[in-house]
Amino acid sequence: MFFKRDRNNPEAEMSFFEHVEVLRWHLIRSLLAVLICAVLVGVYYDVVFHDIVLGVASRDFPTYRLMCRVGEWLGLRDAVCIENDIPLQLQNTALFGQITLLLQYTLVFGFVLAFPYIVLEIWLFVAPALSAQQQRAAMRIILACSFFFFLGVLFCYFVIIPFSVNFAVNFTLSSAIKNDFTIDNYINFFSMMLLAMGVMFELPMLVYFLSRVGIIGAGAMRSARRYAIVVILILAGIITPSPDVFTQALVALPLYLLYELSIFIAARNERRRNSEPVAA
Repeated sequence: MFFKRDRNNPEAEMSFFEHVEVLRWHLIRSLLAVLICAVLVGVYYDVVFHDIVLGVASRDFPTYRLMCRVGEWLGLRDAVCIENDIPLQLQNTALFGQITLLLQYTLVFGFVLAFPYIVLEIWLFVAPALSAQQQRAAMRIILACSFFFFLGVLFCYFVIIPFSVNFAVNFTLSSAIKNDFTIDNYINFFSMMLLAMGVMFELPMLVYFLSRVGIIGAGAMRSARRYAIVVILILAGIITPSPDVFTQALVALPLYLLYELSIFIAARNERRRNSEPVAA
């Protein structure tokens, strides 16, 4: 079978050091995938950096165009529409700062692009410990993990980062203070938010695995719903530095929907587990 370590003796147990050796090769292949994707990003660094990384400062950014259309439809165009480019001023203060910058954002984008393959390698490592039925669900799980991760990355890029950058650039305590940001500060924010939201959107998959083994249940999640809402609102306030309630709601609503989806997944797994015949 594809997931077996030893096809001649599938029942043989591996020693601790054999597990470490197998894990090492999975990690090496995952790292190589990230590096290959990073090199591809680096080849087109000018397009990636100017059109994607710095694209959120352009008035033609898709989110701003959508806001203008929605604002015009609601009669609030002047209040929500961004007509001009965001005056994002960036500077490099390190001798080899731009080289470090190139390596940093290419590795981040390399990890994002290689994420489905990394999930595959993780699955190949744990698959031998699973049943044949669980192994057959491999492709669905890999696709689901990749879907939620990319959904979080896209949500962060098109919603959180534009609103955060717009607020950070335009907020000032005094007209005597000029907002000039360092490029490494911007890239750190961009990278951390992108990866954090991608991981955070994996909540349904995390609940899926925990509920499959009976660690967490739908009932407990329903009981904790009110606390979860408070935590989600706090996270939305931390993620979006803007005090605007509308912006925080844009972040909080998808997180809450993910929580409700996780409850549905946990309940479905409970029904499936209860319907399975008990081994004699």
